[in-house]
Amino acid sequence: MRYDLNLLPVFLALMEERNVTRAAARLGITQPALSNALVRLRDMLQDPLFIRERYGMQPTQKAESLAPGIAAAVASLDELILGQQGFDPAKAERLFTIAPNSYVEFVLVPAIVARLRERAPGIRLRLTPYGTDLAETGAISGETAMVLGRIVDPPDNLVVQHLMDDGLACVVRADHPQVNKRLSRKQYEQLKHVNVLPAGRLRAGLFQALERQGLRRDVAVSVTHFLAIPEMLAVTDYCTTLPMQICRHLAGDARLKVLPAPVDLGTFPTEMAWHVRYRHDPAHQWLRALISEVAAEIAKASVP
Repeated sequence: MRYDLNLLPVFLALMEERNVTRAAARLGITQPALSNALVRLRDMLQDPLFIRERYGMQPTQKAESLAPGIAAAVASLDELILGQQGFDPAKAERLFTIAPNSYVEFVLVPAIVARLRERAPGIRLRLTPYGTDLAETGAISGETAMVLGRIVDPPDNLVVQHLMDDGLACVVRADHPQVNKRLSRKQYEQLKHVNVLPAGRLRAGLFQALERQGLRRDVAVSVTHFLAIPEMLAVTDYCTTLPMQICRHLAGDARLKVLPAPVDLGTFPTEMAWHVRYRHDPAHQWLRALISEVAAEIAKASVP
C-alpha cells in the first residue's frame, strides 16, 4: 500500500492545535484543504482520528497511540531531507513557530523581527507562550522550532545554547518624593512595590535573588506583564524591580527614573533550546545564528 506522506504534518498539526482553523493556518493551507486532508487521513488510517466536540477536535485512542511514532518519523525525514537542502535567506519562504518568555518577547523579538525584515523577508514567525512547562510549548515534540528564555532541566532531545545574561534594577516615578539618585535598602523595604509575575523561571529567579540578600518587599500589586508597569508607576509612589534590559527601555520615559538596586541581585541567563531534529536543518541553523547575533549585540550595548 502507498502512503501519502503529505498527510503526516496534517495529523501532527491537528494533534497540537485540536482545531481545524488553527491547524490550517499553521500549515499555510485553507480550511477546506485541511478538511479534505483529514478525510484522506481517516481513510488511510482506518479510524476517525479526531472527534469534533464543543471545545475543539479531540483525538481518538488510536490517534493518541500513533502520534509519537508519526512525530518521530516526520522528525527523521526532516533531518534527512532538510539537511541536504541549501538555504538562501533572501528567497526563503518559511514559517517558524517559536516560544519566547515575556522577557524575550519584550527585549529580543522586536530586534529579531527587524533583522528578518532586512535579510529574509519571506521568513514568518508565529509566537506561542513559554511559561513553566517546556512540553506545553511544543519544543520537546519538535512541533515548535525553538524556545527562548530560561531553560531548566531540559530533556535529552533538546539542545540548549546560552544567549546572554542580564541583571536587575529598580524603577520609580521621576518626581518621587522619597527617592532621589540612590535607593537605600531601608527605602526599598519601606516602599510599596509592583511585582511582575510572568509565567516561568524569571519569576523564581527574582524571588531567589531577593531571598539570598534577605531583602524584603511590601507588594501592593502584582501584574503579569512588563507592559503594565509604566502607567502604574507614573501615577503612584510605588517601586518595581525589573531586568536591566527592560529598564533601558523605560529610561526613555520622562515620567520614570531607573536606579540601581540597593544590593547586588546577581544576573539571570537567557537561553535558546531546540529539538535535535533541527540540528542540521540549514534554515534553522541560519535563524539560530541570527538570534544569537541579535542577543550578543543587545548584551554588548548594555555594557557601559
